[in-house]
Formats: sequence, C-alpha cells, structure tokens
Amino acid sequence: MSLRNYLTSRVFFGQVFVALVILAVLSYLFMHWLTFTTDHGHEITVPNLAKLTEEQVEDKLDELDLDYVLLDSVDFNSDYPKYSVVEQDPLPGAKVKEGRKIYIKINASGFSSVRIPDLIEKTYREAVPTLKALGLEEGTITYIPNLGKDMVLEMRYKGRNIKAGDRVLKSSKIDLVLGDGKESYVEEVDTTATPTIEELPNEQ
Repeated sequence: MSLRNYLTSRVFFGQVFVALVILAVLSYLFMHWLTFTTDHGHEITVPNLAKLTEEQVEDKLDELDLDYVLLDSVDFNSDYPKYSVVEQDPLPGAKVKEGRKIYIKINASGFSSVRIPDLIEKTYREAVPTLKALGLEEGTITYIPNLGKDMVLEMRYKGRNIKAGDRVLKSSKIDLVLGDGKESYVEEVDTTATPTIEELPNEQ
C-alpha cells in the first residue's frame, strides 16, 4: 500500500483517533494529579483567633488542618485577656492551603513598670511627649499661681505626689500641676529701715 493510500485509509484514521484518546486520557490524569499534589481549589478560611488562649488556638486550627507559630508576647493590652492572641498573620478571612502556619502574638500577663522621668521645671509641651514615649498617659492638668507659665511644678499619681525615679505601671495616668504664669513679684516693705529726716518727730 502506498503512503498516499495509507494516509487516506480507515486504518490510519483509526490509529489517529486512538492516539487522540490516549493523549486526552493522559492529559486528564496529569491535571488530576497536579490538582491533587498542589491542593488546587481547596482553600481554608483563616479564623479569627483574637482573645483566644494558645490552647484554644491549637484546638481550633487542628480542626481546620492548620498550624500555628507563637512569635512573641506584646506589651499588656487591657482590651484583651491575659495570655490571649492580640495579633495574627494571615488576618482573619484570608484564604490559605492546608497545613499553612498562622503566626500569632500573645498578650502579656500585665503591665510592666516604668520609672517616672524628671519633669519638674519642664514645660507642658516637653512633658507630655516624654510621658507618652515611656508608655504613660497624660492625666488631669491643674494650674496654680506661679511665674512659670505651663511649667511642671508637681507630678501626681492617684492623688499623691510622686517624684522622678518612682515606679508606676505602663499606661498609668500622671497628673501634672502647672504654673499659670500670673503670679508677679511683690516688693516687700522693710519695716526696720532707718526713718528719714522728714519722718523724725519735731523737737521743740
């Protein structure tokens, strides 16, 4: 049989058909294997872990075939229970694949303490940023007569006077007593001064 006759014969078309069927089956099997190995199309929604303890996080993620990594503890946040999750990555609602690690940060057990800075005779504008840099908060502002306007004269915590070096917990409110700038010097009269000639009694 000549090549031309063979290419137009039923045998040739039958072999081409069989080859196409085999190729289609192999392609299907390959795509199925690829989907299985990459878990393509099967995604898990990351849950909200905020305020959960580490044990609760482990139980919740185990149910979803996810894992977690504890990165660190953060400064105490009163909005969250002690030792509960404050931050997580990926965020809640993100789509991840099975076995993905969720990175978490845990709330500390309580506020750490800091030393009170020396704010006496500092201006109000200097004092407030200094407090905030240490994790402290500005409390009640009181003014008393003094030449130094907005100058810090006293520091108070919960109604008692405090001094530089005293320790308080972070996020504590420090009350400041400031000068109002309205006091002026008053010239004192010296009552022991020697009287002038005009002031001496006339001698008869």
